[in-house]
Amino acid sequence: MYNNMPAVRQAFTRESADARRADLIEATAAVLAEHGLAGTNVRAICAKAGVSPGLLRHYFDGIDDLVAATYQATSDRMDAIFMGAVAAADDHPRGRLQAYLTASFRPPVTDPELLGAWTAFWALARSDARMAAIHAESYAGYRARLRELLIACHAPDADRLAIMLTAMVDGLWLELSLDAASFGAEAAAEMLERALAALLPG
Repeated sequence: MYNNMPAVRQAFTRESADARRADLIEATAAVLAEHGLAGTNVRAICAKAGVSPGLLRHYFDGIDDLVAATYQATSDRMDAIFMGAVAAADDHPRGRLQAYLTASFRPPVTDPELLGAWTAFWALARSDARMAAIHAESYAGYRARLRELLIACHAPDADRLAIMLTAMVDGLWLELSLDAASFGAEAAAEMLERALAALLPG
């Protein structure tokens, strides 16, 4: 009857550890969003998560390790949202491409709190090798998936077009995040669709 108890206990412990790590990552993203990089420290993160500083050090090798894990988790979450948008689109290659690009102008990607965290990640990527590596991998993955969608649409020079469209999406997303009333999410999506109409054959 009790033969499986050690395995069950180990699984429960592992799940509890994963949940605590996830809570600390979520708290870090929230503190970055609210207070920026300058206001993000162990005390603020632990207060947000409702844990002691000792618990943070138990699961992460300091705040730099935690911020890097938060960037990775945020990037993974964005990737899942973009691919989910593609999966929910129709089977037409153009519709899948548009869904991938315009997902950046829909919730939760347009959540204002994301801007504070994301700009902190960008700033750190300029000076921290680990953050730079996460940034490079994240953007390379985004462009690679975009390139595949462009090739399915018979786009000429898909590599360069993927770079250009990524920059366009980032610029529009940043403007929307800074001032949601500037032109609106629907207008941003329409601008992307017009660009695709001009750039793609047919």
